[in-house]
Amino acid sequence: MTNEEIQPDTKDWTWVLSQRCPECGFTATDVDGPAIAGTVRDLTPRWVSALHRADARDRPAPTTWSTLEYGAHVRDVMRIFGARLDLLLTQDDPLFENWDQDATALEERYDLQDPQVVAVELAEAADSTAALFDSVADHQWDRSGRRSNGSEFTVLTLGQYFLHDVVHHLHDVHA
Repeated sequence: MTNEEIQPDTKDWTWVLSQRCPECGFTATDVDGPAIAGTVRDLTPRWVSALHRADARDRPAPTTWSTLEYGAHVRDVMRIFGARLDLLLTQDDPLFENWDQDATALEERYDLQDPQVVAVELAEAADSTAALFDSVADHQWDRSGRRSNGSEFTVLTLGQYFLHDVVHHLHDVHA
């Protein structure tokens, strides 16, 4: 099986900031800003455990990522959103660089990475991103920035949007 069989995700998932996700059950507005870091830390062991499963490299269907591929994606989500949070905290109204998650999966060959290495890297990225969310002061939760498509985020909504990705993909891998 090759990565080319995976269809790119072209949906704009920002709707999860205003309504419950019917697939994974996550409701972004249920998460207060100060709880984001702890939630990341609580979810990380589930990812590490999933990546240590014997079938982590196996795709459940040719057009569905394996646990390894989802794990590599979530590791990179941790890194990207950590960098975006840093921009929100250090710059006024930053514009986030575009990130093509599907191109990254192909270029970085998520399917060929070592699941145990990805587990360690995901945990490290989660720790770093959680620490940055822990550093957010009360007055900073409303700081804003924009994605390249014009979607606007505050520190709070960026964190909520980010958490949906982490939770949703745990649902995808049944972890």
